[in-house]
Amino acid sequence: MERNDVIDFKALEKELQAALAADEKYKRENAAKLRAVEQRVASYEEFRGIVLASHLKPLEQKDKMGGKRTMPWNCYTTQESTSQNEATEIFQEKTLLQPETSAEFYRNWRRHLQSGPERYQALLQLGGPKLGRLFQTDVGFGLLGELLVALADHVRPPDWVAVLGILHSLASTGRFTLNLSLLSHAERESCKSLFQKLQAMSVPRPMKEGLSQDEQGREEQPGGPQEEERLLHELLRLYQVD
Repeated sequence: MERNDVIDFKALEKELQAALAADEKYKRENAAKLRAVEQRVASYEEFRGIVLASHLKPLEQKDKMGGKRTMPWNCYTTQESTSQNEATEIFQEKTLLQPETSAEFYRNWRRHLQSGPERYQALLQLGGPKLGRLFQTDVGFGLLGELLVALADHVRPPDWVAVLGILHSLASTGRFTLNLSLLSHAERESCKSLFQKLQAMSVPRPMKEGLSQDEQGREEQPGGPQEEERLLHELLRLYQVD
């Protein structure tokens, strides 16, 4: 066997462990989110605290205060940091750009897409239909706000139609209204900024000379500028933007 054909089992094992840890984290946080909703917590901060502390376990009777600690109390953050660094080293671009599940997208989004432009380009590459399928059941905790921030910070006029499609698909996901209500103040401001930019980029199609407004409307083709304008107004309502 040629040297280049040798399988690096150690790297494969690290990648598998990182993937399993990320999937476990996603399921744990999602379960904590559902519990917090059932408990009807009073504020977003309390909701967020429950989810972020989902990895902690209550002390048992055998645990004693003041005893010798053989490991950090909150060792999860240290382990997570190490596993993330290892996963970055063995990261493959194909996995990032073609996630097959929402957990896989969530893992790659948090680990490998660190900058706003990278996140924006990834959203454009996946497109609205694919994102809608990935998050058909639900958008992960805190992810909707991050998606909106990435779009708001980097939206460009040539991407106007594509961004509308992404927003439309996200609005069709499960528990969208709940996730929208959990946006932080900064994320909600980014959402408003995004729609202000989209409205500014929207250029009304000039009317043809000699045609009335009704005749102009009949000449519009399905999926044309008028349809996109209607979609923008519908999204303003769905995202509760004044």
